[in-house]
Amino acid sequence: MSFTQDMEELQKIVRRLESEAMPLEDALSLFEEGIARLRACQAFLKDARQRVTRLSSETLQEEEWNPIRDEQR
Repeated sequence: MSFTQDMEELQKIVRRLESEAMPLEDALSLFEEGIARLRACQAFLKDARQRVTRLSSETLQEEEWNPIRDEQR
């Protein structure tokens, strides 16, 4: 699943757990599914943060921005 799909499913799970009366076994199963989706979302966000950091670092290393130099052009 994608991050967006996982988030949507996680929101559905939370709504169900908050609004529906259900047997403890069913609630526990939903909770476990929610935790799995939460972990998948956290892993995606961690990876995305690392990719942005790496790309930003590479861009800055290619050419350091200098506003004074850019004004003189």
